[in-house]
Amino acid sequence: MIKETIICYGHKNVKATHRSTLEITKEDYLTPRGDCIICIKANKGLKELSDEIKEALKSGKKVKIRITADDIVDELEAVGDERLTFENEISMVIRKSEYVDGRTLAIRANKAARDIKRELVEKLKNPEQMVVVEIIAGEL
Repeated sequence: MIKETIICYGHKNVKATHRSTLEITKEDYLTPRGDCIICIKANKGLKELSDEIKEALKSGKKVKIRITADDIVDELEAVGDERLTFENEISMVIRKSEYVDGRTLAIRANKAARDIKRELVEKLKNPEQMVVVEIIAGEL
């Protein structure tokens, strides 16, 4: 099992209503149109993930994404794909579809932004809220 931890923060414009994607970004702002973004000011972009997690995802392993804000936790599962490039330095996107581009972390997810627990989303609307996102790859 391989684990990577990302620290990010909430924002007043977090809606988490997108039907097919969920995004984490290093940007320090969020417009109301960014309905897939769940947190900003991430300490890592896709390109900065460890080689171990990248190799696991490129080999098609299952991945669990655990999102924690204070005592509220939600999880989703997805899979990697050999087409992943991990080239984006700013954001990472988890997709329900099989679409892959330079921002894709994982595909065939069982949840998108709109499926995240609403009590967690409420916390994510607070700019002071620190969020821990764990990417866990391997045998789940």
